[in-house]
This record gives sequence, C-alpha cells and structure tokens, in this order.
Amino acid sequence: MNFLETEHVVKQFSGHLALNKVSIRVPEGKIFGLLGPNGAGKTTLIRIINRITAPDSGTVRIDGRESRPDDIYRIGYMPEERGLYKKMKVGEQALYLARLKGLPYDEAKKRLTRWFDKFGITSWWNRELEELSKGMQQKVQFIITVIHDPALLIFDEPFSGFDPINVDILKQEILELKQQGKTIIFSTHNMASVEEICDEITLINRAEVVLSGEVREIRRRFRTQTFRLSIPSLPEGTSLASDNFAVLSENRHDDVTELRIRKQQQISNADLLTEISRSSDIYSFTEELPSMNEIFINTVSGTNPTHE
Repeated sequence: MNFLETEHVVKQFSGHLALNKVSIRVPEGKIFGLLGPNGAGKTTLIRIINRITAPDSGTVRIDGRESRPDDIYRIGYMPEERGLYKKMKVGEQALYLARLKGLPYDEAKKRLTRWFDKFGITSWWNRELEELSKGMQQKVQFIITVIHDPALLIFDEPFSGFDPINVDILKQEILELKQQGKTIIFSTHNMASVEEICDEITLINRAEVVLSGEVREIRRRFRTQTFRLSIPSLPEGTSLASDNFAVLSENRHDDVTELRIRKQQQISNADLLTEISRSSDIYSFTEELPSMNEIFINTVSGTNPTHE
C-alpha cells in the first residue's frame, strides 16, 4: 500500500517549469529516496507535499485520498535550510514548535526531555541556539521534526554537516523510525546512504521523473556483466581470457590471482563458471553491480554505465 502518491504534478515559477507531470509512489512503512541534482525540482515537490505551496495542476494523495489542510499535523519535515531562531533559547524554542504541532505543554515537555537526554544535549536547554555547534543544532532540528509522532517524515539532506559518528547516530534513529512503521522520504546527494537505508527511490532531473523503483532492482537493471573472482595463482604468461569474456584487470599474489572480468551478454553465469572451472579452481565469484552513485551520474548525464 502507498502512503503518499503524487499524480502528474506540475509547477511553474515565473516561466520556469519546476515540475513537469511528476508522479511518485511512496510505500507505507518504507524509506523512499527522493533524488536529483540541484535545481531538479525535489524541494518544490517536498514543499507541495507539505502544503507550503500548491501545484498548478496534479494531485497529492495521502492514505488513498486527496491531501487536505490538517494533513500537515501528520507530517514531520526537516528542511535542508534549517529554520530555527538563533537568539531563542533551545528548550523554549523546542517547546514552542512542539505546541504548534498540536502537543499539550506537559506532553511536549515530557517528550522533549526524553529526546534531549537521548541525544546528550540536556545541558543546552537554556542556552541560545547560536551557542550550539552546527551538529547540535541539527540534532535539535531532528527532535522538533519527530516530536509530534508524525506518520510521514521528510528529511532533506539530514546528514549535512555531521561528522561520521553523528551521521551514524542519526541514521540509526531513522531506521528505528522505520521499524516503528513510519513512512520516510529521504532526500540526499549521498548515494552511499541511499544504498544503505532506502528501499525505493525516484530520481528527478530537469523537472521530470527519469528513474524509479526498488534500489536492489535498479542496481540489477543497470548491471554491466562485470564480475570479480579469485582463483589459484596463474603461471606467468597464462591468461583466462576467451571469446566469452574479457579480463578488465588482474592482480597476482603469491597464491591467489584476483580478476575483474566482463562477460558477453548472451552467456549465462552458469556457463561462465563452467568455462572458467575447466581451466582453474574458483575460490570466489561475485557480480559487481554498479553503485547508486554511478547510476545517478549516468542517468542524469545521459550516458551509459560502463563501470570500467
């Protein structure tokens, strides 16, 4: 079941087409990657989902029915450009924003106390936001995003400016939210994070959807017939190359030779293994799928993946 759907959404600004009939399907309880280069239209689509702006045409549906104004209370949005007040005290600000999201004072205070303790920032409750490091400010922003327990969470570049330790902390929190059944839209330029946590993605380029699907299926779709294998060391002057595959690289050690090869499209993996095994034992054999970063670059630039 899809928790969120957009259907043929169009948006123009002063003659600039920001979104051109964009349709996405966000499955309930999954992490959905909304990807694209700068200026592709991602933020415009996110703003439409949040009802910050309206589409010129097209439809946004939540839970199978058309989006309505009170849906904003079911959404938590962490924008790329953080919107907190730097001169306001951290705790006071967090309470104010939590209450704007519909929480009674006592419940907001209880939830915030728990989150501040979890993130180790309780001592900053009465400090002004500008006194916090960028990473700590982002932790506060994350807490405010999730504090009202929304069904849909939208994170726009949530790891920007974080050190690796805090990236991992926030990543684990996002995965925990998924385990709780939350639906998550995750917009980022970090393709390694996409591979690690996203179930499905949509890639937008120049205002249009150019790629959609499950991450694993997309990587298989862009496979380049490239494999890594290790075999016993080959004698000097010998090679495994044949008409059915080409050797892309070869690294010989004392006892093992590691190879990258690319097979012909029409040759099955089983036939490839059979052919190699006639000449050598095989220690390991792994298909090398293109990374999401390679797929992103190749799709946006309009080139074919070569993975050389």
